[in-house]
Amino acid sequence: MRTLSAVATGLALVLGMAAARADDIADFYKGKNVVMVVGTPAGGGYDIYARLLGRHMGRFIPGNPTIIIQNRPGAGSVIAANYVYEVAPQDGTVILAATRTAAFAQLLGQEGTRYLATKFNWLGSLNNEVGVMAVRTTAGVKTVEEARKKPVIFGSASPGGDGDIYPALMNNMLDTKFQIVRGYAGSSGVDLAIMRGEVQGQSDSYSAIAKHFPNWKTDINVLVQLSLTKHPDLPNVPLIFDYIKPEFMKPGVTVDQAEEMWRIMLVQKAMGRPFALGPDVPPARVKVLRDAFHAVLNDPEFIADAEKTQSEINAVDGDELQKMLQTVASASQEDIDRLNAAISWKDDAPAAAKSGAAKP
Repeated sequence: MRTLSAVATGLALVLGMAAARADDIADFYKGKNVVMVVGTPAGGGYDIYARLLGRHMGRFIPGNPTIIIQNRPGAGSVIAANYVYEVAPQDGTVILAATRTAAFAQLLGQEGTRYLATKFNWLGSLNNEVGVMAVRTTAGVKTVEEARKKPVIFGSASPGGDGDIYPALMNNMLDTKFQIVRGYAGSSGVDLAIMRGEVQGQSDSYSAIAKHFPNWKTDINVLVQLSLTKHPDLPNVPLIFDYIKPEFMKPGVTVDQAEEMWRIMLVQKAMGRPFALGPDVPPARVKVLRDAFHAVLNDPEFIADAEKTQSEINAVDGDELQKMLQTVASASQEDIDRLNAAISWKDDAPAAAKSGAAKP
């Protein structure tokens, strides 16, 4: 009886302490604003996903704080990541909504990164993205085979983003002839440039292309899927690995080298639309915010809102994101150097491409 009494007393103490911690967290968040720092301009895919999460997540955080959006674009979300890592309060009132390329920027040694990607507390991702190489039908290029013969002008926001990395990787591995015009305000800026005929295509997520180009089936040629598995909507579009064959390799590149580079880079695609907290946020608040993130995913209001905004949801757990980044971080410096060379675009564009001129 004494043993049972001791167990009961211990259980009561544990439950009481847990309830007290929950009350403390609710008291902390009550009446507060939680700032979601978005590393891209308003209106783009990352911003849309951030605002979608922000409209619902506060209901699942004890104390029901208000989540407000703060756009801090620049350098492929590196500016936003630097801010959340070293300047913003480390108390659980700031959430980072960065591009998936921002984490890789540090792992690949990009200049200007002042954070360690593996030290962020990753909450999770709203979508495991399937990347695509999308080209206007008027460009006259329907396949990767044709892109190895005819130049296509791609729009890009800045070095280090999807718009740069994947055209460069295809050029350097598969001998495609993509050219890049930089300086657009995020993916939405590139979308407008495609509509105006300034550029002919872009590297983006299928979910974004389908959302931003409602008539994409007639207006856009999807050359290839940048993913390990096909998207259900694109059963007839080849995967990038369908081209990792001797006959498609650029001179001097082996099939093994190309496979290694692509498998590392597609970890980035799997990160999709990630969210994180700073490195020194107390573990109890990290857990509460991760729990809130997971709870949102099953919320009928959130699901209806995602459908209304045509936001594809295929969530990735925060622990899984941590493992993905740790895998890349454990690569040898030789592998990192080789990868950096493979994703670097050689600026050998013709004058028309450099000026941003493209025929409508």
